[in-house]
Amino acid sequence: MKKILFSVLMVSVFAVCGFAQGGAQNYINKHMKTDPNFRNAVIAILAVDEKGNTIAEWNPEMPLLTASTMKTISTGVGLHALGKDFKYKTQVAYTGEIKDGVLNGDIIIIGGGDPTLGSTDTIAFSIDSIFGVWTKGIKDAGITRVEGNVVVDDSYFTREQMPDSWSWGNFGASYGCSPSGLSFYENLQDFKLVPGKNPGDKVQVKAIYPQVPGLEVVNEMVTGEKGTGNRSAYYVQDMVRASQYVGSVGVDRGAVYETNSNRFPHLSCGFHFREYLIENGIDVLPEIIDAKYYECDAPRTVVAQTYSPELWEIVEVTNRVSQNMFAETILKTLGKELTGVGSYDSSFVALERVLLDMGVNTTGFTQEDGSGLSRQNYVSPKFFCNYYDKMQESGIFAEFFNSLPVPGRPGTLRTVLKNEDEKIKSRIHAKSGSLANVRCYAGYVEGSKKYGLVRFAILTNNFSVSTSTMMPKIEGFMKSLAQW
Repeated sequence: MKKILFSVLMVSVFAVCGFAQGGAQNYINKHMKTDPNFRNAVIAILAVDEKGNTIAEWNPEMPLLTASTMKTISTGVGLHALGKDFKYKTQVAYTGEIKDGVLNGDIIIIGGGDPTLGSTDTIAFSIDSIFGVWTKGIKDAGITRVEGNVVVDDSYFTREQMPDSWSWGNFGASYGCSPSGLSFYENLQDFKLVPGKNPGDKVQVKAIYPQVPGLEVVNEMVTGEKGTGNRSAYYVQDMVRASQYVGSVGVDRGAVYETNSNRFPHLSCGFHFREYLIENGIDVLPEIIDAKYYECDAPRTVVAQTYSPELWEIVEVTNRVSQNMFAETILKTLGKELTGVGSYDSSFVALERVLLDMGVNTTGFTQEDGSGLSRQNYVSPKFFCNYYDKMQESGIFAEFFNSLPVPGRPGTLRTVLKNEDEKIKSRIHAKSGSLANVRCYAGYVEGSKKYGLVRFAILTNNFSVSTSTMMPKIEGFMKSLAQW
């Protein structure tokens, strides 16, 4: 009897050890730890099966830069705390009195944080349809002319220029848009740059859409030599209504179309709604007034309200295409809805509170933004795996899981493992993350019935070679997980 029991125990131990040192762990040991590019970088990896057994590890408790894998935390916690059906609300109101169709007062757009307002994404409602609802509400109130202005109220969120840890170089870029209580066109602005006929000539800079009333664009761009291409840079901040274009466009380059960050989306929304009102027969005075400087205590009468798509749809876009502004908006919404204050500080408190309520151990978790653009986000693979485990117990797991990109399908993993069999690729559901000298992946791998849904994170930081040099073995690790 003792011999039989001993044999059974030995088989069990062998099975556990064999699994722990199986394909994924062997891949780390043989192909990554022996590679100078990985030895000279900082690497943290953990993969665990559905029962919590470790499949593979390398510095699993080391917090490292997350890049956009941080979005899985912001979006997942947002779904859990706010609910998959949560919608942002935008209202239109008026102040003053209506007499003979004339409003002696102002029209006010009251933002509710909707990140999709004016967006061109397929999930968003067209801005013409939204403006149409607002205009109908104004007309139904009996207003045919406004002896006042359009006031824009973005106070749903605390107005903050950007997270403190973002780089100044990110600020004007299209991926560096901050959330706003009254967002518009994903807080972007399109420009057209036209070089002159000769090197040294001024480059023509024209704002295309949306317009920002009162924005002064300081143009310091010149036409460059033939073959120099587009070397432009755009800088903007929200302390004053001004931005700056510097650099050059090659004389042979032709017109360049660029999209940059808009720090005044609430003003853009007001400007284009006023145009819509005029086109539809309602005259309004020309000034667009920022509610922050609006001195009027008159009561507001709401005449129309519109809603965003449901949160699960916004999360799906956020994770699939790695939409920074949407992720930042979801984070700040947690602060607003759970604490009453839509600031970054309150949002960090709210998110951690939700994590603790979910039973997530927050050791190894430091958050400085919602999107992962900050280089001060530090999260360990152990935290990621613990968090993903708790997400499986959440009532919104299906929506969260389905939002994660899959290799070979539309999204940020479209080119990952591109030459591998579809059966391998389809098992991986993960978020990627990239910054300079940072490449990360985190999510789930569909394993066998025995091992279930595997949670994993691979964080690579501080490598001194190109990302393309690191990718084959990062992809090789994920493939090794998907083969179990």
